[in-house]
Amino acid sequence: MHRFNQMLILLSGLLIVTSCSVDELPAPDVAIQYMLGGETTIYSSGPDAFTFPLPNLDEAGLAEHFLSDAAFEQQFVSAPAEQFGGLGPVYNHTSCNGCHVRNGRSSIPQFAGDPMSGLLLRLSVPGFDEHGGPLGAPGFGGQLQNKSIYGVQAEGTIAVSEEQKIMTYADGSSVILTHPTYSIADAYMALPENLMISPRNAPPVFGLGLLEAITEADILSHADPADQNGDGVSGQPNTVYDPYTHLMQLGRFGWKAESPSAKHQSEAAAHNDMGLTTPAFPIEHCDGQSNCTEGLQDVVDVDDATIELFAHYFQTLAVPAQRNYNDPQVKKGAALFEEIGCGACHISTYTTGVHPIASLSYQTIHPYTDLLLHDMGDDLADHRPAYAAGGTEWRTAPLWGIGLTQVVNTRATFLHDGRAKTIEEAILWHGGESLASRNAFMQLSAEDRKALLAFLNSL
Repeated sequence: MHRFNQMLILLSGLLIVTSCSVDELPAPDVAIQYMLGGETTIYSSGPDAFTFPLPNLDEAGLAEHFLSDAAFEQQFVSAPAEQFGGLGPVYNHTSCNGCHVRNGRSSIPQFAGDPMSGLLLRLSVPGFDEHGGPLGAPGFGGQLQNKSIYGVQAEGTIAVSEEQKIMTYADGSSVILTHPTYSIADAYMALPENLMISPRNAPPVFGLGLLEAITEADILSHADPADQNGDGVSGQPNTVYDPYTHLMQLGRFGWKAESPSAKHQSEAAAHNDMGLTTPAFPIEHCDGQSNCTEGLQDVVDVDDATIELFAHYFQTLAVPAQRNYNDPQVKKGAALFEEIGCGACHISTYTTGVHPIASLSYQTIHPYTDLLLHDMGDDLADHRPAYAAGGTEWRTAPLWGIGLTQVVNTRATFLHDGRAKTIEEAILWHGGESLASRNAFMQLSAEDRKALLAFLNSL
């Protein structure tokens, strides 16, 4: 790994030079809400808006960020290799940014086997592993790896079928929604009869350090699993296994809040998505499978220092500023957002606590999430539990940066399986605890709906 770090140092110099040409906006002279990431806010609204470091990093912190940027972009190859070896034998992508396009959302498959898609399928069978988490599917593990190194058969191909339904507003206008059902084709062996499949579209990775810096007490203060206040919203935390402390910890990251920290999120992705063995996951994820006999190494593929770099990149990515904050339509939409109850789950404001990266500490931020699990109804259900998360439950997604999603990646879509082509469609898929808010949205006039969407697009 010494050569790996040397290469990253060389690459970081290039990144420092090339990252200076940006579409930057002037610093705001309006209310503090404009600065969604507090002092860590970046003023950019172009395709690279999710790629900038925290602007309040010191010189050493900035150098570390660019070093970690190089690690995030690195393409891994199959073993044996002098550098960057260990990919696979089966995998989903060759690099971190292969899924997280410009650090934003991935693209859903445009056809069966689409190699450019970052959508993946989580797999399990009924039951729980030794820590209470999902039980991997025999012969496949916890995730379908749809690619493989030379001479190895991939586990299968992602296939999709679609159904449509029409949602009609109170004013008579309507929207056609598409419901995808993902399945596995060309499996290398027979699929378990009781297999549970959950499609997961890669989410954006900027702002994770700030979310990690929110205190556990602040997050739990919004939990109301028994709905004692009677508002119909009953968010609950997910409690997940932490391989570093060997304790159960509050989950914060992932579609079902299955990761307790940025480091765990990074290391689990390196292992599951790229097939890299790591200190926390030293056994190949396809261990014991008949298609997993080539391209193996006796030592771990990436060391802890490299995992720390992956995590540091996530932690030190800045949040773009809100745009058009003083626009009357945006202000009206912000009021409607709260009026119809969206703010019950999408909590707007926190002040972060102490974080090892000082730039993340004591920041007033506006992520629009409670990081809790909510029942989103049968339409969005994957019917696959994950620790405390049931088959209809999902973590509230942060909304900061959502208006730039399709600026950063024109093929990006919304929700856990990418079914929503627009923010409007994403709202219309809400059910369960959010059904009342969705119905209230559908009762709004066309003008008010445009105002609410203008607010969301400003974030």
